[in-house]
Amino acid sequence: MSTSALRYAESNRDRFLHDLETLLRIPSISTLPEHKGDMERAAVCLRERLAHIGLRTELVEGDGHPLVLAEWLETGDAPTLLLYGHYDVQPVDPLDLWETAPFEPTIRNGNVYARGASDDKGQVMTLVAAAESLLKTEGRLPINIKFLIEGEEEAGGNVIDAYVAGHGGDIKADAAQVADTSMFAPGIPALETGLRGNVYTEVFVRGASHDLHSGLYGGVAPNPLNALSHIIAGLKDPYGVITIPGFYDDVCMPEEAVLDDWRSLPFDERQFQRDMGASALVGEPGYTALERTWARPTLDVHGIVGGFTGSGGKTVIPATASAKISMRIVPRQNASHIFELFTQRVLDLVPPGVDVKVDLLHSGEAVSVPPDSNFLKAAALALEDTFGRPPVLTHSGGSIPIVGTFKDRLGLDSILMGWGLPDDNLHAPNEKFSIDNFSKGINATIRFWDRLSAAQ
Repeated sequence: MSTSALRYAESNRDRFLHDLETLLRIPSISTLPEHKGDMERAAVCLRERLAHIGLRTELVEGDGHPLVLAEWLETGDAPTLLLYGHYDVQPVDPLDLWETAPFEPTIRNGNVYARGASDDKGQVMTLVAAAESLLKTEGRLPINIKFLIEGEEEAGGNVIDAYVAGHGGDIKADAAQVADTSMFAPGIPALETGLRGNVYTEVFVRGASHDLHSGLYGGVAPNPLNALSHIIAGLKDPYGVITIPGFYDDVCMPEEAVLDDWRSLPFDERQFQRDMGASALVGEPGYTALERTWARPTLDVHGIVGGFTGSGGKTVIPATASAKISMRIVPRQNASHIFELFTQRVLDLVPPGVDVKVDLLHSGEAVSVPPDSNFLKAAALALEDTFGRPPVLTHSGGSIPIVGTFKDRLGLDSILMGWGLPDDNLHAPNEKFSIDNFSKGINATIRFWDRLSAAQ
């Protein structure tokens, strides 16, 4: 075991945190065109950091934001890991809910607060720091590694999809390590063995050729907002069951032994509800909260646009309206098929007088990770060595589209081993990352790579 690398990581803890803060200060918001220059700066920052520790690096440009590639392939027949993360972040709105500026990293209560702290810059930097700790003390790595860090995880991932499709041989590996997930709770590490997929759509509705006075035309003019409301109401029943014909046909619950493990976890549904700030938990009857978030598909509306929303009144019947609607899907469901079923259901619900179009914004398949792989076993031992207890095997309600791409295009299973916490406020104001988890993530990664080498 690389005790010298672990000592190096401990003695350089403050500098590693400083490196992270430097990256966090760059407002790399991939969805906003005005931050294109910031995206370039973040990519260059990472490339320079990886080159500094001795890796061969490259920036790959495409029709979007650049990929950061780096590799160290000097360990002969040892396993090769493809290390994935992303440097882009979500927008910061609403800004007034942030206690401190989102791109001025602030330390308080043992956490670093900034947009991207947990999702995903802090987690990416654990991989970089682990590689540095080993190279600076051992002069080599126990395994071969290839970094693939993208700038569009929050914006659809077109560049990385095109790169994987056209350059799969350049990133050939034995498995992927994804640093973009969470622990189950403070002090309880997790290995995620399943991810839900995502089908993200937008529904457009048009009525008349222009906005109309609701007094002169109300009662005869088609109203796209009314029509859209009718369509949305027809997609789920009052209890949260999705009413799209055929939607559940391929859904299978995990084996009973897996469900028993989930039921044994220290999970308090009432506390979960309180943490959400909600008056009640909702969803399909007959399933626990963990089952609904980890193993059941969902359908949610994310935004509706149309009509007059300013202060005061304006009695107008709008000509158009639209809604963004996504479905989280589970293993065995197919994203393309689900989109077809959704589109047909929407069209079946269209009332007279309006035209409707359904667009697919992006999608990704659900993923299952074999719980008995040597890579997962090595990761579990590394986590136990670091946290003093074995990890729990969980699923995630979220989606990491590239994990499905790695499996489909490259045949790679992914080790989903991350250091976030459930209350890290991902995509929300006051995002944070535990400094202790940052350090433990570096240590666990060093141990994981050592375990993989020893297992050969």
